[in-house]
Amino acid sequence: MDTLTKSRVFKWSIIGLGLGICLISIFSFHLFGFYALPAVTPIIIIVCFAYSVYLKNIEASRLQTEQAERHIDALRESDERFRIAFDHAAGTGLVAPDGRWIQVNKSLCDMLGFSEAELLLGTFQRITHPDDLSLILEQLKKLRDGMISSLQLEHRFFHKSGQVRWVLLSVATIKDNENHTADLIFQMQDISARKQAEKKLVHDAFHDALTGLPNRMFFMDQLKQSVQRVKRQQQPPFAVLFLDFDRFKVINDSLGHMVGDQLLIAIANKLRGNVRPGDTVARLGGDEFTILFDNSKSPDDAIDMARRLLSHLSEHFKLPGREVFITASIGITLSTNGYEHAEDVLQDADTAMYQAKVLGRARYEVFDHGMRAKAPDLAEVETDLWRALERDELTLDYQPIVSLRTGNIAGFEALLRWMHPSRGMVSPLEFISVAEETGLIIPIGQWVLNQACRQTREWQKRYPQNPPLHISVNLSPKQFMQRDLIDQISLALDSGGLSPASLKVEITEGMVMQNVESTMQMLGQLQALGIAISLDDFGTGYSSLSYLHRFPISTLKIDQSFVSSMSNTQESLEIVRTILGLARNLKMEVIAEGVETLEQAEELRAMNCEYGQGFYFSKALNANSAVRFLSSDPLNKISPPTTSSNSTFALPGSVSESLTQTRIVVS
Repeated sequence: MDTLTKSRVFKWSIIGLGLGICLISIFSFHLFGFYALPAVTPIIIIVCFAYSVYLKNIEASRLQTEQAERHIDALRESDERFRIAFDHAAGTGLVAPDGRWIQVNKSLCDMLGFSEAELLLGTFQRITHPDDLSLILEQLKKLRDGMISSLQLEHRFFHKSGQVRWVLLSVATIKDNENHTADLIFQMQDISARKQAEKKLVHDAFHDALTGLPNRMFFMDQLKQSVQRVKRQQQPPFAVLFLDFDRFKVINDSLGHMVGDQLLIAIANKLRGNVRPGDTVARLGGDEFTILFDNSKSPDDAIDMARRLLSHLSEHFKLPGREVFITASIGITLSTNGYEHAEDVLQDADTAMYQAKVLGRARYEVFDHGMRAKAPDLAEVETDLWRALERDELTLDYQPIVSLRTGNIAGFEALLRWMHPSRGMVSPLEFISVAEETGLIIPIGQWVLNQACRQTREWQKRYPQNPPLHISVNLSPKQFMQRDLIDQISLALDSGGLSPASLKVEITEGMVMQNVESTMQMLGQLQALGIAISLDDFGTGYSSLSYLHRFPISTLKIDQSFVSSMSNTQESLEIVRTILGLARNLKMEVIAEGVETLEQAEELRAMNCEYGQGFYFSKALNANSAVRFLSSDPLNKISPPTTSSNSTFALPGSVSESLTQTRIVVS
């Protein structure tokens, strides 16, 4: 019986009792008069008191009922608020002590890709990343045992798709009536995007943005670890290869930075594809790359890699809309040198690379301690070169070019020399690369053109012949790509008073193939000016025969490496014969470089090679010695070979025409 029913029964009981007392009082008063009043009064008082109690009970019941109703409403409202908060909170779940999901909201389901039913059938451990499981179980135990008051950590769950979801997980406990931990509330926020951004920031800090290769910081960190491991004898020796790409700046300046960037990306991809999985390939900056060759079983392993890289890098790079050719100079240093610091390893590899450039580029050199003394300060060389221009320290030597058919001196090749005031004669191998890298090759090249044209015109006036003496001048790659090259050459011709027909410019195969279209345009302008073009060191570069006939080239120069080994190997002889046949078909002249013996001269003449150049005829001469060389023969000729077996190239009237007197050397 509820409170309301009880109050109603009590109410009607009081009313009935009151009516009964009234009827008894009236009846008693009628029978006994005023004598009945003392007997009835206590009863009336009792009834009134009972009625008063009744009213109070009624009020208390009413208040209790209202309070209960308010409490129920509050509970209902609180439950609704909790439900709304639970449903709309960032990934929230109620978890049993054993890890079972008791309740999960929609946000959590969306975050992890599972339906509510799928989650409630499992545990949070089942979808936790294995690397994070032990940590969270350890922390949850501390939370349940009261060792920590709260728990928040970065945690990885597996999405239903198998992807990893990083979350910021906060865990709270729910206590039972005895203040013991009953269940856990997991609340998580998806931080995968933030983690991805952090990962990218870390990657970008240690990788090159253009090529994706590790950068200098990453490489040096790996190199330091390798140095320490070798010192502790925890790994076999290692090697470092330092690569610098020859004349990259010319490509970058002439074809544009976009093409330069495309080439760097292609180079990076080729390097990646030609190293072992455990090796580190890095880009230090510009066109400088390094390779950390770990666990080298033998010093020859690093050398084999360098040879393999040179071979693959010598192949043309196919870029959008063009093909580009480039070579690399590689320096190698080995950990067997006993390094203490990673910086010293890199410095020595750089020194060896510089030595490779000095010795002709497109090659490798292994570091030895003697290189440190030889390696010049590049900044000092650059400064001295500027002074050399100002102080007239640069000079030209001239090497004769001789007609193998008639013995005539057809002309000279101008060769740059530098007489340093303290170092003496400096080899071009030591300063030409610096001049190209710094841009000094442009004013130096202009000076060479001016001097060569002026000197040749003086000789033409003094020693007239038909055709007149010509001069061959080498153009550097950077110089060849200058937009005002035609103006520079025209200025040199005009100031020297030399006819364009008396000037030949020599370019290399690598220069020709760097950018076929722009090369054809530049060569066309030179041809229109009346200047002949020679292709230097033919056979050693990257000429594509499909392009060769399209270029307005008048002369091929056979590289001295083929000429010098012509009598020793059949292969070199066949190469020379093939080049001569190709030149005849393309209606080009041929100059054989490096002719050092009578046998070579006669063999070349027998194969109808037009011209020869080399120590057999004369070394490179300064201007005064060249004058004496020209003056030694009134007819300006060297006698052609006779038909006898003892035929020689010799001056008319020479004291002896024996083989031992055949080389003309004028000092």
